[in-house]
Amino acid sequence: MLKKVAIAAAIVAGSLVAAVPSAALANTPAAAVTAAATPLIKAQDLKNLVGQPDVRILDIRAEKDYAAGHIPGAISTPYAQYRGPQDNPGALQSEAKLTDVLRKAGIDAGSRVVVVHAGSDHTDFGAAARVYWTLKAGGVSRLSIADGGTAAWKAAGGALETTAPNVTPSQFSFRYDKSMIATKDEIAAALQAGKAPVLLDARPASFFKGEQRADASARYGTLPGARALDNAGFFTKGDVTLKPEAELRSLVQQAGVDSTPTVSFCNTGHWAATNWFVLSEIAGNKNVKLYPESVVEWSKTDLPMDNQPSRITALLQDAKRSLAK
Repeated sequence: MLKKVAIAAAIVAGSLVAAVPSAALANTPAAAVTAAATPLIKAQDLKNLVGQPDVRILDIRAEKDYAAGHIPGAISTPYAQYRGPQDNPGALQSEAKLTDVLRKAGIDAGSRVVVVHAGSDHTDFGAAARVYWTLKAGGVSRLSIADGGTAAWKAAGGALETTAPNVTPSQFSFRYDKSMIATKDEIAAALQAGKAPVLLDARPASFFKGEQRADASARYGTLPGARALDNAGFFTKGDVTLKPEAELRSLVQQAGVDSTPTVSFCNTGHWAATNWFVLSEIAGNKNVKLYPESVVEWSKTDLPMDNQPSRITALLQDAKRSLAK
């Protein structure tokens, strides 16, 4: 009851700012629904796509890493181009900026796009999943993530090159599909009405329990009534590749989120993108949304949080964080 009152007070106080993106692109070309891409692609299969005219391989590593060597034909679109400012990294990038990025990469709605990350650890996959989600939300449908990233490509004997390809710009226009996006307004209203979807926290347990927070977060804790499902559990132990599909489906089913309406969140919509990807693209839950700005945004409002420590405990935890830096 107290949580509902607090949420209502925050809404009345005007602390919630609506973010209602535009509708997705209409009239998607027929090519976008033919020759469907698998959400996850192995390095050996990726070799068969290199050089194909309708394929765009997006390397989301930093520019210096791309310049040092990349998959032949890959186009550099660093992850930062898809992200928000430092104080709110999960914020949605503008449609105008993403239109410019994708046009320069030669991408249109019918392109076959493969997102390639570094493959240094499982967090790199989260970056690729966030880019995948962004592209899908913007009208690109033939999408894959390179499982294991550039590291897996090299391990499979794939060659690297240092020359950037010449790309003919496209005329693509990026428009967000708001049905894929959860906002704090939407979540707060659902909680107030007692009709909230499953709020799925993709962060490690220490964040969920209120023992750790991101630098950009104002408070410790998690969203009211949230369940924990650490994104790291979807990866093969000691590896950066996802577990086999059957095992992923089983994990999602065991968590009770294989079909139920779900909102995936974390600190900044990065780890949460991995959970969204596994639930939506692997397990087939079409009722899952991503909350892009996640706890960083939520914690800066007057909205309630679960597992929030006392003020004294929070100050002690902040002191420990400062000493650890």
